[in-house]
Amino acid sequence: MTVTEEQLRGAWGTFATGVTIVTTTLQGGGVHRMTANALCSVCLTPPLLLLCVGHQRHTYQHLKESGRFGINILPLGEEEAATRYAMTGDDEEDRDTTGLHFLDSGTAALDGALTFMDCRVVSEHVEGDHTIFVAEVEHIETRPGAPLLFYEGRYAALEEK
Repeated sequence: MTVTEEQLRGAWGTFATGVTIVTTTLQGGGVHRMTANALCSVCLTPPLLLLCVGHQRHTYQHLKESGRFGINILPLGEEEAATRYAMTGDDEEDRDTTGLHFLDSGTAALDGALTFMDCRVVSEHVEGDHTIFVAEVEHIETRPGAPLLFYEGRYAALEEK
């Protein structure tokens, strides 16, 4: 039986995920952003995670050049930012650094992120039209709040207890 793209998208749609914005600092200045939920923890020691990026995305080339990225886990209420950076942006947008702060490593963090992780790429694995970037987490910032979720093609929230 052949699995269609529509079936696979529907199946994965039933898997609730957090919503993140990946930030990559550009060589000529500025910061590129991409909404992502194709990431997960790999192990605790060393602290590794993986991020899958399609080769057609601008983020792919920026990660290849910089070897660093930030994972910004979004809090509830950031649906507009998540939607904005889910689409392929233009270079003009990358020059705007409003709402960001920079670490000594040069990685940009969103000021309002629920959690931020500064990551250094340690390996890459090409699979289909994506590359799996395995990265070591070198710095973490966490704030209290509720996470923004994505489920069945729309944003969602945890029910209050």
